Amino acid sequence: MQIKTHPLISPTLGTERHLTSFHYGPTGGQKIYIQASLHADELPGMLVAWRLRKHFASLEAAGKLRGEVIVVPVANPIGLNQRVLGSHIGRFEGNTAQNFNRNFYDLTTLVMHRVEARLTRNIDENRQVVRTAMREALDEQTPLTELDSQRLALQKLSCDADVVIDLHCDWEAAMHLYTNPDIWGEVEPLARYIGAKASLLALNADGNPFDEIHSFCWSNLRARYGKQHPIPNGGVSVTVELRGQRDVSHEFAEQDAQAIVNYLCHRDFIDAEAAPLPALPFPATPFAGAAAVITPVSGVLAFRAELGAWIESGQPVVDIIDPLTDHVSTLNATTSGVLYAHRSVRFASAGMSVAHIAGATAFRTGSLLPL
Repeated sequence: MQIKTHPLISPTLGTERHLTSFHYGPTGGQKIYIQASLHADELPGMLVAWRLRKHFASLEAAGKLRGEVIVVPVANPIGLNQRVLGSHIGRFEGNTAQNFNRNFYDLTTLVMHRVEARLTRNIDENRQVVRTAMREALDEQTPLTELDSQRLALQKLSCDADVVIDLHCDWEAAMHLYTNPDIWGEVEPLARYIGAKASLLALNADGNPFDEIHSFCWSNLRARYGKQHPIPNGGVSVTVELRGQRDVSHEFAEQDAQAIVNYLCHRDFIDAEAAPLPALPFPATPFAGAAAVITPVSGVLAFRAELGAWIESGQPVVDIIDPLTDHVSTLNATTSGVLYAHRSVRFASAGMSVAHIAGATAFRTGSLLPL
């Protein structure tokens, strides 16, 4: 095992931060990249990453790793230090209000012109051509801010990985994930092992979040050059939402770490027999079919449907109670699907999105991601 540090740009005199990455197994085979808590107030993944480090150390000692796995347990040291009056603000950077999981370097734009003359008729050669172009392009970037240097450092670690797993969580939620429909066949075993109640698929949700900039580059190159040059799914990337922000426990962390290890066994990255694939709780659905439950009034929230449960269109989801007028507004599901997330606070202002349902029919267009 190797421990590497990656200094970030110092934002002010007398301050300095860095990323720490842990490297297990031999280089030259498959490469797996796993990071946690890019939204720094989403902590379940940090504990899962810690448990994974123990698994990988043991597997490395036993000679069971068939390639390199990189674990970054703290992917956002900037956001980890942001506290305002005792409240942790880990989703947005305090100076710019930018979401820490947006605006990563667009690999498609960076490599498209580089690979055109290098691509061949051999799919394996093209995988290396594209990865080389990614590394070259990222090496040429000059970040100007601490935030940009953090994004660049994470991308340099992950751009040429076969599998990229970005560990997040929601407010309060059932286990779910986001990925590219082009790679769903390779992600589905992970969805089964982790017990994902919702698997949300989008070709481009907009905003250049971390998982998308990996797999979407390969999809875009295939759309442009695929007829002349075979382009593989060279970066199987997925965002795993590890339930809700308060779901931090040794029991959950070990369960989820073992699920990821099982997935890597299934991919033949680990020299061990893969555990039998569980059933997928619910089919994958388009992210564009995810319906928000939005309250038209303010009041106290009292949820009436269980997280992770299938609900029918028209079924009550939540009551909004006005304790001044005694008025109770019941909000019903507008689509059938899995209730996969809802607000952790129990007070709503008018116009607030308070819950999300994974519906099977796409109806949304444009940017699919929240702020």
